[in-house]
Amino acid sequence: MVDALHAVEQQLNQVILGKPAQIRLALTCLLAGGHLLLEDMPGMGKTTLAHALAQSLGLSYRRVQFTSDLLPADLTGFNLFDTRTQEFKFQPGPVFSQVLLADEINRASPKTQSALLEAMEEHQVSIDGATRELPSPFFVIATQNPQNYSGTNALPESQLDRFMMRLSLGFPDRAAELLLLQQPAGRVETMRAVLDTAGLLQLQAQVDTIKCSDSLLHYVLDLVQHSRQRDDMQPLSPRAAKALVRAGRACALLDQRSFVTADDIRQVFSAVTEHRLQPRGHAGETAASTLLLQHTPCNV
Repeated sequence: MVDALHAVEQQLNQVILGKPAQIRLALTCLLAGGHLLLEDMPGMGKTTLAHALAQSLGLSYRRVQFTSDLLPADLTGFNLFDTRTQEFKFQPGPVFSQVLLADEINRASPKTQSALLEAMEEHQVSIDGATRELPSPFFVIATQNPQNYSGTNALPESQLDRFMMRLSLGFPDRAAELLLLQQPAGRVETMRAVLDTAGLLQLQAQVDTIKCSDSLLHYVLDLVQHSRQRDDMQPLSPRAAKALVRAGRACALLDQRSFVTADDIRQVFSAVTEHRLQPRGHAGETAASTLLLQHTPCNV
C-alpha cells in the first residue's frame, strides 16, 4: 500500500516540477489526517497541486473561490423549501467533498472563514440545529495570497491553528520551468487514480501504529514548552504538539519505518509550526529555526 503512495508521489512530481520536498510534505499532511495551507503569490501552482492530489487519490474534489461576498451557507449548504412536498430539503454545499480547495481563503470575511472551523476540527457541520457528517477522508487545502496583497484579510489564530501545515511552493528553478513550458495543457485531468478511498483510509489508520518513544515525545515537549517561555513568538498549543507527533509518524510511514526518529520531527517542524509561531511575514521561519537549533535531540 505504501508503494502505491510512492507512485502517487512520483506522479505528482511529473506535474508539479522541481518541488519534491513540498509534495512530500503535502502527502505527509494528508496521511496524518491534517489540513494544508498553501501561501504564495498567484500563479505558483497551488491550485494545480490540490487538483492533482485529488485526481491521483481518486477522491471527490470541489473548488470554492473565496471572495468578500461569500457567505457561510455558500460553503456548508442550506435548507430549501420545496413547494411540492411542503418540506425543507437540505442542499449540501461544496464542503461535502473529500478534498475541498478553499482558494484565496484570506479574501473572504472572517465570518465566512470561521464557517470552516467546525468542519476542519469535527468533520461535521451544524445547520439549523441539525448535524451532518462530512465524507471521509476530509481534506481541506486552502490557498492564500501574501498579506500585502490588496483585498486580503488576515486569518485569525484559531483558523490558522486548524491547519496542520503551511507550505510555500516558491519559484521553480530554470530547468524545471523550461520543462513546465514544454508540457501540454490539461495534464492533471489525464492523471490516473493510483489509490482509492479505502486504501487511503487504511494508510491513515496505519499512521496510528507507528511507534514514538518517550524520549522523542519529551523532545517534542521541550520544543513546544520553550516557545511558551519566549516573548518574541506566539506559543505553540497542545494541538501543535499533537500535530508534530502525528506528522512525524506519517513521515516515518512514507519511509516504510515502524518508528519515528528525531529527523522525522525535524523534517516536518517548520511546516507545522511557522504559521503558529508567527502568523505574519517570515518571523515564524526564524522562530522555528531558532527552536530547532536550541534543542538538538539527544538519545532519541
